[in-house]
Amino acid sequence: MEKNTEEFRRWLAATRDEPLEGMAAFFDARTGEYEAHMAPWAAQYQWMARELPAGTKRLLDLGCGTGLELDCIFRRFPALEVTGVDLAGNMLDLLRRKHPGKALTLVQADYFAWEPEDGSFDAVVAFETLHHVSAAKKAELFAKAHRWLRPGGVFLECDYIASTPEMEEMAFAEAARRRARDGVPEEVVVHFDTPLTLEHELKALRAGGFASVEVLGFLPPDDHTPLLRAVKTPLP
Repeated sequence: MEKNTEEFRRWLAATRDEPLEGMAAFFDARTGEYEAHMAPWAAQYQWMARELPAGTKRLLDLGCGTGLELDCIFRRFPALEVTGVDLAGNMLDLLRRKHPGKALTLVQADYFAWEPEDGSFDAVVAFETLHHVSAAKKAELFAKAHRWLRPGGVFLECDYIASTPEMEEMAFAEAARRRARDGVPEEVVVHFDTPLTLEHELKALRAGGFASVEVLGFLPPDDHTPLLRAVKTPLP
């Protein structure tokens, strides 16, 4: 874990003069190389697909990108109805081309501002998309995900965490410095990593209304990208 903190410190120093990029523009410009870049997480995509409940019929994918997790999920649930939300139009176009004929609804939007009907989904997933926002913003989104799930529905999150409190503090301090340097308001979504510690990630999930939250584990040799499961309490 300490090694990850030192690597992060070196990354901050090496990139300190780089300008902040808007989230949509960042990923639109890198759509062609994205899937190769994410290939090391192939086992995590498969793991997320395996952890979805057997009766899942309607799924929401937050920050779906090109749908690498959906590639695995559709193999297990070929008739699944999926709604995918992402800011990057180029990535959504690629996802649409990859899965013609699937029950796939794609929404180009900021999922923090998007509002489906409450109780619409059996499961919500988020893969490597939430390590750019604060604990307060995460708790806000988790509360929405809790509303969007039917009773007994499952939220699965696989994302990288800060190895230490020091790493989390460094990330948010540097993000604030760069926003001030570049004149970027807090409400503008930018691509800059601000991971939380596992403790703070779990706390944000509970603050969002999930009483049942668990760490399913890590896939060795990775020790900083856990799969988390939160369950909306069923009606009595």
